[in-house]
Amino acid sequence: MKFGNECYTWFMKESGAYWDGKLDHMIEVTARAGMSGIEPIWGWMGELSDPVKLKESLDRHGISLAAIAFVQDWNHPEETAEEKAAAEEAIAFLKQFPEAVFCTVQMPTGRHELETRRQNLVANVNAVSRRAAEAGLTCSFHPNSPESSINRTEEDYEVIINGLDSEVTGWTPDVGHLINGGMDPLGKMKEFASLINHVHFKDWDGNPEFSLMGEGEVDFVGVTKWLKCRGYGGWVICEDEAPSAVDDPDGVTLHDGKWIRETLLPAVEEG
Repeated sequence: MKFGNECYTWFMKESGAYWDGKLDHMIEVTARAGMSGIEPIWGWMGELSDPVKLKESLDRHGISLAAIAFVQDWNHPEETAEEKAAAEEAIAFLKQFPEAVFCTVQMPTGRHELETRRQNLVANVNAVSRRAAEAGLTCSFHPNSPESSINRTEEDYEVIINGLDSEVTGWTPDVGHLINGGMDPLGKMKEFASLINHVHFKDWDGNPEFSLMGEGEVDFVGVTKWLKCRGYGGWVICEDEAPSAVDDPDGVTLHDGKWIRETLLPAVEEG
């Protein structure tokens, strides 16, 4: 498996606009952290939304484009014109990076009209994934766990993950979001193992949510051993949302890379 880094770590601060246009810096820090891939967020890529410029930056730092996180509301039975246009633009972009995962994420907007909105989400994600798959891309849906998310609880998962069209999209288990939603990460990963084609790591301590990787309650060793035993060869992306990332996203990223190399992987090998 390959370890990479997600860019949300830099955008947690209320003044996160400071990081707009600084994707090259994030790629450079990811390389210094000893990771081999990065997952930017569509719409926050600045001038590197130009695939030529992005490739130049990636090559300069020796980093692969692991995935793009594509975030939309998807609250209606079908994509809005704006959502569909954004998806088409992102698909065209990723055709220049066919090895990268098209990772779909819903923007949390409240837990009202749950039954209808869950079905709307499934319909929209499947429609986007179908078009992306036809363009030759690998697709994966990433649930999240803010209180305003409709894909945060076990009941949500039963509807949404079971509703994914497995012919065109997989599932990105985020171990931190799983435990934050009241689930056992490894247990849920085993339940939907056949859908896993991308993985996100973040730690959790419930105070009130996420913690620095290695300092919370997620069993990263157990999860990583299980992935290794299954022969998982895809990306494991660190999306650290520790409070310390608000003021020091570079430091958190460097910590995560060191922790993976010096603590996680040796513990996995011991088993």
